[in-house]
Amino acid sequence: MGSLNQTNAALAWQNDGACINAFGAHLRRRFGGRVQRVSLDAGFTCPNVDGAVAKGGCNFCDNRSFSPSRRVRLQKVAQQLTTGIETVRKRYSKVVGFIAYFQPATNTYAPVEQLKEIFELALSLHPEIVGLAIGTRPDCVPDSVLNMIEQLAKKSDVSVEFGMQSIHDASLDWMNRAHSHADMINAIDRSRNRGFETCSHVILGVPGETHEMMMQTAAEIGRLGFDAIKLHNLYAVKGTPLGDEVIAGKVRMMEYETYLNTLVDFLERIPPQVIVERISGDAPSDFLIEPKWCLRKSELRLAIEKEFARRGTVQGSHWKASTSSPGDRPIPADGTPAAIKEQIDQRGRLPVLKLQDHAERQHD
Repeated sequence: MGSLNQTNAALAWQNDGACINAFGAHLRRRFGGRVQRVSLDAGFTCPNVDGAVAKGGCNFCDNRSFSPSRRVRLQKVAQQLTTGIETVRKRYSKVVGFIAYFQPATNTYAPVEQLKEIFELALSLHPEIVGLAIGTRPDCVPDSVLNMIEQLAKKSDVSVEFGMQSIHDASLDWMNRAHSHADMINAIDRSRNRGFETCSHVILGVPGETHEMMMQTAAEIGRLGFDAIKLHNLYAVKGTPLGDEVIAGKVRMMEYETYLNTLVDFLERIPPQVIVERISGDAPSDFLIEPKWCLRKSELRLAIEKEFARRGTVQGSHWKASTSSPGDRPIPADGTPAAIKEQIDQRGRLPVLKLQDHAERQHD
């Protein structure tokens, strides 16, 4: 009965006349009102930045453009959380809860006990915090980290957002991700049935990827059994290798109409129960180079609804269920690269920004 109720809840959006299983509506059904994410920056780095697996970071990445907390002088995470909640309340009159979202960099790339301390404090700092979201890479979740997150998920809603980006290793190499899709398969298969949500972050419009290749990535969302997905158009910001190539005319971003049709094609091919957390990406206008159309988010949302209506389809209309379920695959051995595992399981505490500790809170 529990499994049936979960399935019905996951498909409740179909009774609302919606075209996709949108994240905001999902949260309203789950918590009885508006729930907003608050982006947090604990000061972590990435293994393709510090040299553990590569240097230079992703070619598109400038964390200043992705995270509000990196656009200003870094503050203690507790202060970020308090400020973020206050900002959201000024924008929205009725908010029933907040999700502490550790967004920039790789938020499982630190000693496990330190990660546990930071995540637990984030969940306990405000009574209105209803969940935790953790952005990370698929090669940075050794079993020790997954075990810790599993314990957190017994007390609170937890989502782990994996930067899959694409299933095609050539695309991952172009991005300088320094991991393969095999790492993603290993991570998701070890994450299954641990009580936390798994979310896939995918980028559409990678140079060299054909429409067919992007649809192959869509098919993998259901095959691997993700609970949620974030879809981003590739965009270029100032101060990045990709930005330099776009300015030099070496790389072109996807056009608006092409992205719109590719996005709808993609959504038609993922399971209907998958929660769609984002349908596009953007950056502040002072960082963004191209495409400028990604700043018109409301227009894009309306265009997507119109395109689904024109086609007479919804999310999952062209999804082809596999004869076997993701749970049929055996749980693999921990495939975390040794250089990364050593950084997480063996090194001492990092000098990252800590949350406000209990002693400080008692004197507030």
